[in-house]
Amino acid sequence: IDLQKTLHQLQQAQELLRSVVLRNEGVLFVCTKKQLKGILQAEAQRCGGFYVTERWLGGTLTNFQTIKKQIKRLRELEQGLSEGEYQHHTKKEQLLFDRERLKLEKYLSGIKNMNRLPGALFVVDAKKERIAINEANKLGIPVVAIVDTNADPDLITVPIPGNDDAIRAVSLITAALSDIIGEARRQSPLREATEEGEAVTYSTETGVEAEAEGDTHKKPARRKRRPKPEAIAARLKTEDAPAASEPSGGAEG
Repeated sequence: IDLQKTLHQLQQAQELLRSVVLRNEGVLFVCTKKQLKGILQAEAQRCGGFYVTERWLGGTLTNFQTIKKQIKRLRELEQGLSEGEYQHHTKKEQLLFDRERLKLEKYLSGIKNMNRLPGALFVVDAKKERIAINEANKLGIPVVAIVDTNADPDLITVPIPGNDDAIRAVSLITAALSDIIGEARRQSPLREATEEGEAVTYSTETGVEAEAEGDTHKKPARRKRRPKPEAIAARLKTEDAPAASEPSGGAEG
């Protein structure tokens, strides 16, 4: 792996994620490797991103309406248990409620506050997380990923060549992306207000559609259609044309 190429692609990834956050969109971090998921979760929380560190649930993006129902159920259980609403139930029923909460918490805790589809994904290990990448590609959501020699960089909007098993390498790359996301969030103070007023979800039957929860008087602003990953990658390459003439040291991955 050419480290100069890695640095160049990391800078491209920072540019992409910065633009996503400045558009008031979120970034979803994805890594289910046991030895690395703690690092990714900590960096996602540090910059205010979302994260998936347990098994990727099929349809997390492409069937987001169903995922939102599960998140709503999780919140109901949390509220009910914390406020003692289930005290009149039997101990066995209370235990079942708590088990349901723990199961939902395990898989949904990192996206519990994700009210709409993310603006981009950051993935550690493009081969292992191919289902998440396929869902993002289907919806035109750009993907930044650490791509080892065993993965296909053509599926990634901005592939970052690197060893996706090396803790130090993953830590450095993830921290660099977290830094730029946090910086962009501080420059985008209207983020929370925008998320509350404008939600987008996806159904396998109806496609991408807008939601306006609790507001029947105003329609949420129409979001611009996201360009396809190939178009984003092509634009980034065009903007960086002078650097393209320098020796790259081989293939992207």
